[in-house]
Amino acid sequence: MNWQHFVDVAYREIASGVVSISLARLLLAAVLGGVIGLEREFKHRAAGLRTNMFICFGAAMFTILSERLAGVPSDTTRIAAQIIPGIGFIGAGSIIHTRGLTSGITTAATIFVVASVGMAAGGGLYLTAVFGTGLVVLSLLFLGYAEDNFNIKNLLVSYEVTGPSFDVIAKEINCILESCHRMMQNVVTGETPKHVRVQFDVEGRTRDHRQLLQQLKSSTVLEGAVSLGRVEHE
Repeated sequence: MNWQHFVDVAYREIASGVVSISLARLLLAAVLGGVIGLEREFKHRAAGLRTNMFICFGAAMFTILSERLAGVPSDTTRIAAQIIPGIGFIGAGSIIHTRGLTSGITTAATIFVVASVGMAAGGGLYLTAVFGTGLVVLSLLFLGYAEDNFNIKNLLVSYEVTGPSFDVIAKEINCILESCHRMMQNVVTGETPKHVRVQFDVEGRTRDHRQLLQQLKSSTVLEGAVSLGRVEHE
């Protein structure tokens, strides 16, 4: 193997400045993808830090390769054009349908946008890539907070109550929910020698859930009531 040939080629690439520009674009893509991935990681999403970083880095690399390996000018976008259907396949894999809910749509959309940030960085559109990253992070942080706390979005929350029997519990809960036009979903029961436990989900806005929990706790029929938290479905 002629190592001198590889050394000469590498030296020529470094001297031409092509390598330094490409490495800078790849590094920027990895950093921007990591920034978005950190937000996803803190919220314990399936596509976290490494996933978003690799997607952004990979999209940037394919964009650079598409330009560098093109035989003729008309082929400069041929490889990059395949990024979109490829990312669509990954995004579809992050969407899960369970318990009557479709979850992971926001994660799939984030993956799609992260790939576009990588393509922008790989194509040398640095300001566009940085602006896109900032907008995505702000949207994920503040729009999610607004949806949860300003009664913009319906949330599915799980509750657990205990009582003497399932019939008594179901009658009391249905009586409480009827006043706010809600229904129990995904009901699960469990029995112990002393009482019956019932877990169920209810859909409603933040204000509705606060009122519901207060009503459940103040009931004289139920022995206990707690909120198990939000059922995540982005």
